[in-house]
Amino acid sequence: MAEFIPYGRQCITQADIDAVVDVLKSDNLTQGPLVPAFEQAVAKYCQAKYALACNSATSALHLACLALGVGQGDRVWTSVNSFVASSNCALYCGAQIDFIDIDIATGNLSIAALIKKLKQAATNNTLPKVLIPVHFAGQSCDMQAISNLATEYGFRVIEDASHAIGGQYLSQPIGRCQYSDICIFSFHPVKIITSGEGGMALTNQAALWKKMQLLRSHGITRESAEMREPSHGDWYYQQIELGYNYRMTDIHAALGLRQLNELDTWVAKRHQLAKRYIEAFQGTHIVPLDQTPLNYSAYHLFVVRLAGLSFRSKQHIFNELRKKNIGVNLHYIPIHLHPYYQQLGFKQGDFPVAEQYYHQALTLPLHPGLNEQQQDYVIERLKRLYLKEAS
Repeated sequence: MAEFIPYGRQCITQADIDAVVDVLKSDNLTQGPLVPAFEQAVAKYCQAKYALACNSATSALHLACLALGVGQGDRVWTSVNSFVASSNCALYCGAQIDFIDIDIATGNLSIAALIKKLKQAATNNTLPKVLIPVHFAGQSCDMQAISNLATEYGFRVIEDASHAIGGQYLSQPIGRCQYSDICIFSFHPVKIITSGEGGMALTNQAALWKKMQLLRSHGITRESAEMREPSHGDWYYQQIELGYNYRMTDIHAALGLRQLNELDTWVAKRHQLAKRYIEAFQGTHIVPLDQTPLNYSAYHLFVVRLAGLSFRSKQHIFNELRKKNIGVNLHYIPIHLHPYYQQLGFKQGDFPVAEQYYHQALTLPLHPGLNEQQQDYVIERLKRLYLKEAS
């Protein structure tokens, strides 16, 4: 098969293109009506009260930490199996970061490991101010259990749901914020829906929404009630805090708003493809991540573990699949193994389950544009290479 098969790919229709072109022809390329329309549509879909669009999920994570008062001397914990944005956002605020090991079957943070770490932290006064659970590959963490622990130990919760818009937990949409303070989505091109670049923070707490809204745009307000002195006129604004330029444009919002119409259809297609993978690998040592009965995954990624093989064998399979134009990938390098984080004191062996997962994991192509012929080609090649390496 000559055509390259990527692990993820955006789906762009003529209707998407038309929506963006309409904005380009309008008077509002940046701060027009489509950003709030996109926010309201996502909030409605997720059954949350408030939503705030940003230029990336990383920016949204940073704003979420700031809104919860994360600063110097605070501690933030997150999953070690994630992209570095999940932890970098705390470092941007001057906080200390630490990690939770994972459940190797799901790739999500381990509730048992979290409980153990919380009990230890409670004895030496090192409890986190904020926990950032990561809904890896589109499947929610056990948020009810995390919420109960947050109440018991007194920390706040930011869901990093960058992979998970369109998914459900306990039959409710991810993003509803029933068990968290803030929930973050990503609209990067390989995610479930895209706005080109972009992210969004959802919350049910007006104070957090207003704080993030202020910090998203330089800490500037035009609301007279928030000003430190009376307004000088309709032109007047004041910077009352040190904020950032984390705004989304109407160009990006137009694409995201249009793509939202396809969300349920695309997630359903991802489920169909995932089912074919799962059935194809039954009875082999190619092991897909478990899907818990609490969840309806958004299936941003389809990850398998190549059980029983060495890391070198996995490397060989990865390289051979790439040579066959199959764009496999790896999600993720455990964050504590990156040189920057090792400079902070983390080292190999700190989170052994995540390290074992890293040695075994392989991300296979999964996106709505993947057809069954391409998928069968991926399955056949992977099985053949696995058997060769295992023999």
